[in-house]
Amino acid sequence: MRRGLGIFWTLYMLFFAVPFPMILYYNIKNEDPPVLYDINPLLALGIVLVSVILWCMVLGSWLYRWIIVNFKAKSNIQYLVKHGVSRKAEILDVVKVSRSGSKYNTYELVLSFKNLVNTEIRQKAFVNDAKPQQHRFEKGKTVEIRIDKDVKRPPYFIFAESEARINILIIFLISMGWLTIIVLVAGYYIYAYLTENDGMGWRFITYWHPLVICPAILLFYKGIFSYFLNRMINGRKGEPELIKFKGIRTTARQISAEQTGTYINEQPMVLFTIEYEDSQNQTRRAEIKKIVDLLDLGSVKRKTVDIFYLKDNPERIAFVEDLE
Repeated sequence: MRRGLGIFWTLYMLFFAVPFPMILYYNIKNEDPPVLYDINPLLALGIVLVSVILWCMVLGSWLYRWIIVNFKAKSNIQYLVKHGVSRKAEILDVVKVSRSGSKYNTYELVLSFKNLVNTEIRQKAFVNDAKPQQHRFEKGKTVEIRIDKDVKRPPYFIFAESEARINILIIFLISMGWLTIIVLVAGYYIYAYLTENDGMGWRFITYWHPLVICPAILLFYKGIFSYFLNRMINGRKGEPELIKFKGIRTTARQISAEQTGTYINEQPMVLFTIEYEDSQNQTRRAEIKKIVDLLDLGSVKRKTVDIFYLKDNPERIAFVEDLE
């Protein structure tokens, strides 16, 4: 259900980023054709340059997200296998999630192990079992894991016997898709020039031309929805993992929990004020914002709450319930 909604909203926003600006532009242009000889050619070339830069930014971000990130993840895994901090993790629960007939048995595990400051934590993890005959991933057994000592390299922790492989066929198909988009964009530049220049060069291009507006909207989506909203809800990238793998667990006294007036998907944001003692027996007070389901609003009023905090920066905290 969630995946279906994600696809729907992606297509919905894509419509307003690409086809919709084109429909508006060409309808307005046909009703009120511009007078091209009045337009400064240097200004037009500047707009073309801005358009090219915007498209390069969009295509570059897609190249990183679709292709480069896979090679970076492989490199990170190889680094963690060699240099990660070793820990023994107990398997608390096992759920098989792969379908019958799959190449590998895939399990969702609940692990218990000590983090980088020797605080006991729980962590969910998925694993593909390439050696089912060894029965390595059964409840009650222990497995060796590696944790990134700096908590800067996703996936931050791995199983000690992990092997990273890249599906060359998938990468090839994705690369072909990315190159197809480049061809389409370049083709649209050529089409727009041949059909709109009227012998006046690039003077037809304006700030609201689809060659400018489309990449600008796509970057707007990336900036607003992928960065600001995600940061508002989840904090800085890697922040939850950093606090969990380097944090000390303690019980804090909740002083207040008040709605901020901000809503995300009709769910209110609540500002929690808590007080706790750190490892130096100093009393600390901190605030943390969190999106709360409307059905759970009644449960935010409580006397105590378990948190993680960073020893070298006690103001950076997170609720245990959000990390486990």
